[in-house]
Amino acid sequence: MSDMQPRPDDSDPTPKVSLPPRSHQKPWHWLWLVILILLVAGGFCLLRHQGKSPADPQPAFGRGGAGSAAVMVSTAAAQTGNIGIYVNALGMVTPLNTAAVKSRVDGQLVKVDYQEGQLVHAGDPLVEIDPAPFRATLDQATAKKNQDQAALNLQRVELKREAALLAAKIDSPDAYDQVAAQVAALEAAVKSDEAAMESAQVQLAYCHITAPISGRVGLRLVDAGNIVHASDTGPLVVITELQPINVIFNVAEDDLPQIQKRLRAGNTLAVEVFDRAQTQKLATGTLATVDNLIDTATGTIKLKAVFTNADESLFPNQFVNARLLVNTLEDTILLPNTVIQRSADSAFVYLIKPDKTGTNQAVVMQTITIGTTDGNVSSVQGIDPGAVVAADNFNKLADGTKVMPRPANGGGSGRGGRHKKDSR
Repeated sequence: MSDMQPRPDDSDPTPKVSLPPRSHQKPWHWLWLVILILLVAGGFCLLRHQGKSPADPQPAFGRGGAGSAAVMVSTAAAQTGNIGIYVNALGMVTPLNTAAVKSRVDGQLVKVDYQEGQLVHAGDPLVEIDPAPFRATLDQATAKKNQDQAALNLQRVELKREAALLAAKIDSPDAYDQVAAQVAALEAAVKSDEAAMESAQVQLAYCHITAPISGRVGLRLVDAGNIVHASDTGPLVVITELQPINVIFNVAEDDLPQIQKRLRAGNTLAVEVFDRAQTQKLATGTLATVDNLIDTATGTIKLKAVFTNADESLFPNQFVNARLLVNTLEDTILLPNTVIQRSADSAFVYLIKPDKTGTNQAVVMQTITIGTTDGNVSSVQGIDPGAVVAADNFNKLADGTKVMPRPANGGGSGRGGRHKKDSR
């Protein structure tokens, strides 16, 4: 049949199959990665936006600049006052008097009248040595003196009789001279007896040992029942006077001229002593004297100050830090040490002034010169009295940084506001 479709050639081994057209395949994995990144970034921005309050000051990136937010700072004001010039030294507390009480006689200790650490006054009984042997010696000397005194009285009567006989030319001058010689010998014997009595009385008095000075008694060194000797090297008790008390300290020889100048002018120089850490003032006294020579090995000279020590805050052999006031600067400008900043070549403060607009406040780096430092304050030059300076947040400040002073009753750091001169 002519209209029939031709049959494929059976001899062709490869069948012809019609395929659908190839479609374009998109990289879906990259699309998901982009979407994930966008979601993370959006969430981060949302969290930052929610964490900020419109009332909160915006953080200042960098230090200062026209677009920076104001930095909250505490403040301090420069004040006018007096400040002392001191010479500092290391000193040692020394008692005004120390008495090592010893026995002056030999005997047995029968009584101890003091307590360890007791405060005693001059004349108070301390210890007692058995007085019986010395009382017996005194009795013997007294009896001997009475015996010789009786013989002397008899010879004096005999001498008057011989004088009458000699005047009547009844007796010879030789007899009178013999009686007169016996009277003189007995008078010498009586004086010797009186001396022996006084010696016995002194020895007896030495049995009752009293305090030679007022002060504090140390630890007990002997007990009742012990035999003590006048030749013993160790004392029976040691008394140290605590009121008043001295402090001896060394100052450099370069400081001596200004000290002598003040002393020659008739001034009384005050001395303050502090503990080892120089944090607590122990006492205030006055300079008593200056040594008469300079130690060539150390280039220093010794000074002695005296203290009433009413509260016994100073103790013998205690190491202290002494400050000698040699002068006082009056009506000088004072600043707390905490507000003073230092650079490589100068000292400065952050002075608070109105900015260029006149509506806000900003800090200006003001160079100052530091003079005398006393405790927590220093005398300065280069700033006017009453000037207000920043007292904290120095790491956020630079020349021109806008600031907002904290209220006086706010929750500031406490370093701003009033700064008092060191009470020391």
